[in-house]
Amino acid sequence: MGTKREPTARQMRLAVELRRLREAAGLSAREAAALLGVNSVQISQIESGTSGVSEQRLRRLAAHYACTDAEFVAALAAMATDRTRGWWEEYRDHLPTSFLDLSELEHHATYRLDVDFLHVPGLFQTDDYARALFSRRVPQLPEDELELRVRHRMQRRVIIEGGQPIPYEALIHEAALRIRVGGRAASRTQLTRILELSEADHVTVRVIPFELDDFADVTAAMVYAGGPTPRLDTVVRDGPHGTVFIDSQPQLGVFRTLFRRVEAATLEPERSRDFIHMLAKEL
Repeated sequence: MGTKREPTARQMRLAVELRRLREAAGLSAREAAALLGVNSVQISQIESGTSGVSEQRLRRLAAHYACTDAEFVAALAAMATDRTRGWWEEYRDHLPTSFLDLSELEHHATYRLDVDFLHVPGLFQTDDYARALFSRRVPQLPEDELELRVRHRMQRRVIIEGGQPIPYEALIHEAALRIRVGGRAASRTQLTRILELSEADHVTVRVIPFELDDFADVTAAMVYAGGPTPRLDTVVRDGPHGTVFIDSQPQLGVFRTLFRRVEAATLEPERSRDFIHMLAKEL
């Protein structure tokens, strides 16, 4: 018998949201199970992401939990019935699970917001820039895994370069633009690439310049992925022990505020383009 696959971050998000609805309704797992005519073990499996749930059963649970947000319930039903096996599946068992989870999150996102301080955002990176970053990892990656990571990162760009791109806004600190990852020539090519992508109507690039006074709103990179409804938004951050997916409503509210605060301190898009063009000419 094969080993059961661990639930993806998307499957876990569905499980967590169903648990939150049950707890908000003041029901125990046993009471919720009784309403469906099943045992509490099945509810526990659904809420741990180890077992799926049909749309009919999900909607019955939502009704028993007195959830009146029709848009939210419809989004949960779509998550429960989604059988997408995207391009990222080819990397399963070859790259860390977080790489696949991020790709799946991006595939279903309705928009994407980034804040970066030390590196160019991944969706903007050229293959040379990405390869230079991955090659500096400690411990050093085997050559085949390094190339897999580069290829995976290049494929992720489909959400802004493919046939159905999503709105994307990137706030990039001047430091990230000035650090010469991969050398002078690679850095010049990278800046040119950002300028090219920024010409698209759905892409907005804003620079956070060094000259700002009293800037200390955000101290680490942040990815904010919009869901089909705001209750299903997700923040992704790289922590000391790996990638962290954040989805609690209070924390999402905090990160939305932080993003807008940083955005207000950036250069306007046209001035940002001029700034990046100036940096490219210096190289």
